[in-house]
Amino acid sequence: MTISSSLHAGVAGLNVHASKMASISDNIANSSTFGYKRVQTDFHSMVAPSVGGAYIAGGVRASTQQLIDERSGIVSTANPTDLAVRGRGMLPVTQQSQIQAGSDKSQMLLTTTGSFRPNADGYLTTESGLALLGWPIKSDGTTPSYPRDTADGLEPVQININQLSGQPTTQIMLGINLPAAATEAVAGGNSQELPVEYFDNLGRAESIQVTFVPTVLANGPSNEWTMELRDSAAAGALIGEYTLSFNDNRINGGTLASVNAVSGGAYDPASGAVIVNVDSGPIEVSIGQIGERTGLTQLSASFAPVSISRDGSPVGNLISVEVDAMGYVRALFDTGLNRTIYKVPLVDMPNPNGMVALDYQTFIPSPESGSFFLWDAGDGPTGDIIGYAREESATDVASELTDMIQTQRAYSSNAKVIQTVDEMLQETANLKR
Repeated sequence: MTISSSLHAGVAGLNVHASKMASISDNIANSSTFGYKRVQTDFHSMVAPSVGGAYIAGGVRASTQQLIDERSGIVSTANPTDLAVRGRGMLPVTQQSQIQAGSDKSQMLLTTTGSFRPNADGYLTTESGLALLGWPIKSDGTTPSYPRDTADGLEPVQININQLSGQPTTQIMLGINLPAAATEAVAGGNSQELPVEYFDNLGRAESIQVTFVPTVLANGPSNEWTMELRDSAAAGALIGEYTLSFNDNRINGGTLASVNAVSGGAYDPASGAVIVNVDSGPIEVSIGQIGERTGLTQLSASFAPVSISRDGSPVGNLISVEVDAMGYVRALFDTGLNRTIYKVPLVDMPNPNGMVALDYQTFIPSPESGSFFLWDAGDGPTGDIIGYAREESATDVASELTDMIQTQRAYSSNAKVIQTVDEMLQETANLKR
């Protein structure tokens, strides 16, 4: 019985070390596979009850686990949609074949890295057919409220390569110096004109013609101007008229003293702006606050548009797509405009190592992994998302080769045990001769 148990223990030793060699082989074979998670084989002794004081060999059993929560180094790439997760959390993806089949609810798979590029339909996919999932962003840039304990709100990230985009102007900032000498009694009352470009709702360029007319008194300076605003999109219609008074004291000389609306929106002292309605909608025109040396001033004898700025942009072509650390997918246009179109969450769970491993370095949650939750990148326990990057394989080749030598020696030793037990059994069989 004891000799027989030794034979069984030796066979068990061969089996478990063969399993360990298989895991070592897998690790070495995937040493250059981006995002590969190392497989670890552990041994557990089996103890058999003694019979009549004789020790019975129980043998050994092997258990294999893929260390999904183990992270490796990150290397930089030239592709902006090469993504890697730095820290805890995983990227949600799905099979491209499910999208092509028209499945309403694609199965969510998880991975820690991927090289995503737009395919023929504009979906961000990898060469292995994994499509990136994210939450769509509204046209106004806000993120709707999506469920966090289910993948129902996730959609494949789709990029329209031929997309055109423009942004209408909603704010204009005027930084202009008006000549103080123009309001003196001896001045000719010449007006100053300045066209300021803006973009309408269709991305077309229009302009607001800003005219400053000085008030000239019979005696002394008036320090007063009339500002007229006219819209080119409405055939030069007057959209706002304001009376501007400037300080001439030692402390606040040259700054706005008061603004009175003749027509158009009222002046807001808190923001230093007026709102006028052009043909495509309201625009806030900032002229500066009372007593402040920003916006409109009246100094010296020169008319100087020192700072004219506005938001908005003309129609531009999509040139690139990037994903920032918070998971926002941004479309970049050649006009400098960037528009947020998706948000990619990071998926986390209590026991990542309990997930089921699939092909292409993907995993699916299981009862052993616990319930998953979709976090904003960088929030809660999760890390952030890095673009222009890939996660390397978690395999340490030097360590695996060392384990291979030890496993080979252990396998040979177990084979030697079987050989020795065989010789002992042969000796036992020879006793009857």
